[in-house]
Amino acid sequence: MTANPAGGTPARLGTRRSTMATTQSRMVADAITERTGHPIELELITSFGDVTKAHLTQLGGTGVFVNALRDELVAGTIDFAVHSLKDLPTVPADGLVLAAIPERDDPRDALCARDGLTFERLPAGARIGTGSPRRVAQLAALRPDLVYVPIRGNAETRLGKVTSGELDAVVLAYAGLGRVGRRDAVTDVFDADRMLPAPGQGALAVECTAKRREDDLGYLASVDHAPTRVAVVAERTVLSVLEGGCAAPVGAFAEYADGRLRLRAAVVATDGTAAVRGDRTADLASAHDLDAAVALGRDLAREMIGEGADRIVAAAFAERDTP
Repeated sequence: MTANPAGGTPARLGTRRSTMATTQSRMVADAITERTGHPIELELITSFGDVTKAHLTQLGGTGVFVNALRDELVAGTIDFAVHSLKDLPTVPADGLVLAAIPERDDPRDALCARDGLTFERLPAGARIGTGSPRRVAQLAALRPDLVYVPIRGNAETRLGKVTSGELDAVVLAYAGLGRVGRRDAVTDVFDADRMLPAPGQGALAVECTAKRREDDLGYLASVDHAPTRVAVVAERTVLSVLEGGCAAPVGAFAEYADGRLRLRAAVVATDGTAAVRGDRTADLASAHDLDAAVALGRDLAREMIGEGADRIVAAAFAERDTP
């Protein structure tokens, strides 16, 4: 903690260049500075996921937004990085650690539709844009009469497709819309009872090398939020056991309160016609009981595999890989 004394050389925080990424990275930087006095400066980095025109399902999804930042961490050109947690692969990267997971923002998905329409009021045949197989699957289970269109681009680009009339609505992360100041566009919000979010959605991840955290970046722990970490560990364990990624139709959401961790998960066929859902609760010794969170996620995933969840995931990947 001595390499960056207050008022000294700023630490270098690596972030993607998008408005959302820089906004959330600045949020983390300001929180660290406020709590520890350590100055932080942002280093803007372009990832492959930012420049490719391919849909994330074609790329496999997982890692395309984080690999460039991780390369810079290993090279030592940045001190730490901030990611959207749902973009991080569940398999740990060699030599890197999650130094902090700040308190989670709202994890829900949101609908932004023309004429202020809610999801239930959209007319049959309405065209809904989303780049997420998880969203398509769960939405199709609720409304198979709608047309789901794969799209890419930042929040403004996607919202513009509604304004132009190309689409009737888009579905985006509620937290992300808040970070770019566009919650005014939201016409409906999906509670977990209707649609489970992606594992880790709404949460951020602060990543650095294991050696740097041990030597002089211990102050990053100042923004770690134990209830958030224990919840997302359970969610990401479900995804890991199911061998899914960003392109898998897997939703999971955990809530920690009063020593208990409730975990809900769903694996839904991309056309919405089949689903395996699970709901388990475990008592934890504390919000730092990560072993119990892992066990809860593992047990729920195995229970769902016994009901055919792995076959749904495999079918989704086979569909993605079919030319």
